[in-house]
Amino acid sequence: MIIYNLIKRVKAGSGGKTKFCPAKQGDMKMDIREIEYKAEEMRIVNLAVMKDGQVILKRDWDVEMRRNQYSASKSFTSAAVGIAEREGLLGLEEKLCDVFREEVPENPSENLQKATVRDLLTMCLGQDGAYLMGEQRPFMEEKDWVRYSLSRPFTQEPGTCFLYNNVGPYLAGILVQRRAGCDLINYLMPRLFEPMGIRRPTWETDPFGYSFGAGGLFLCVTELMKFGQLCLQEGEWDGKQLIPRAYMKEAVRKQVENGEDGYGYLFWRGPYDSYRADGKYGQFAIELPEKNAVIAINAEARDAISMMNCCMDVIVPQL
Repeated sequence: MIIYNLIKRVKAGSGGKTKFCPAKQGDMKMDIREIEYKAEEMRIVNLAVMKDGQVILKRDWDVEMRRNQYSASKSFTSAAVGIAEREGLLGLEEKLCDVFREEVPENPSENLQKATVRDLLTMCLGQDGAYLMGEQRPFMEEKDWVRYSLSRPFTQEPGTCFLYNNVGPYLAGILVQRRAGCDLINYLMPRLFEPMGIRRPTWETDPFGYSFGAGGLFLCVTELMKFGQLCLQEGEWDGKQLIPRAYMKEAVRKQVENGEDGYGYLFWRGPYDSYRADGKYGQFAIELPEKNAVIAINAEARDAISMMNCCMDVIVPQL
């Protein structure tokens, strides 16, 4: 017999804040036996489902703890960009040659001269390859990753060719940090994390101490689920517009073709008209607007997309 670990989101008092408390057994009749059967093979660690503002399913195959969210961190960097734009710290049409004038090569290529902040968010920067990837960073001799990133060849016109790459979100994060005068954690604490009840997280840094906006944010699956719910609510949380609504709508819609379901501003589009924050080994915050639901997963999967599709195919029809 499978016993589900369920928790429900409820309103607390007149303050309109939220808290989590145990749900009554039987409140949710969701059959996830197929996922249970394959959980070890797929290496799922934690699974949580939220619908209509309530946590309707929580299943832990291992203790829930903060884990590396890998590239799901990119979507948090996107949120930081949207907030910074609202505060007048940056503009999406700013040229990289102006933004990083101290680090661009002396004679920048025509393609680099055309590249904008928006191109950093859509994986359409125009470079010839993927840089600052996880397998590369531990062995890099370069300390100035901004200068290094901008020195790589820009062989395509920006905005015309999707190539998954850590340079874009890294530079986007650097821009926010330089304009704000603090790292991404300190920037997002009062603007995002604290209002959502997320305690101070940790985040991978570059050799100069800047938060690495392309990966390395550590959160637990419940915190990742909260972020998914925030995105589903178009950036609003407990009556406060944490991320600008207009930016959030643009961030999660298909901005560019990527050979799959499309890509937004550091958000993937996916099955069932979904969008998601997506980490390499199965760190997902999947938003399903048509179902008013969020699926959050932490895993150590080696085939993360197959694992995600299995979970979605089991869960989504029951929502």
